[in-house]
Amino acid sequence: MYAVIQVGSFQFKVAEGDLIDAPKLDSEVGQTFDITDVLLYADGEDVRVGDPFVKGVTVGTKIVRHFRDDKDISFKFKKRKDSRKTIGHRQDLTALQITSIAVQ
Repeated sequence: MYAVIQVGSFQFKVAEGDLIDAPKLDSEVGQTFDITDVLLYADGEDVRVGDPFVKGVTVGTKIVRHFRDDKDISFKFKKRKDSRKTIGHRQDLTALQITSIAVQ
C-alpha cells in the first residue's frame, strides 16, 4: 500500500514507516497531524486517483526533527568581464515519519 501526497509544493510517494524530508513546517518536534492532500492511493488492485485530491484518504505523520539541507553552490561567470559570483543556499527542512495511511 502506498500513496502520493503533496506537502507544500512538493510531491512524495510514501508508504507506512517511510521517512521523508519535506519543506519546513511550523510545528513542534513530536507533534502528529494528518495530511489530506493525497493525490493517489494504491493498495493492490484498488487504485484511486484524485481530481485533484482523493476523498476519504488521510496520511498520518509525525514530525521527527527540523534541520538544514546540505549547501547548494551556484556560480555565475561572465567571460572577459572580470565578473564572477559564488552563491550558496541551504534549505530548511522537516523530517516526517509516515505513521499510517487510512481509508474511510
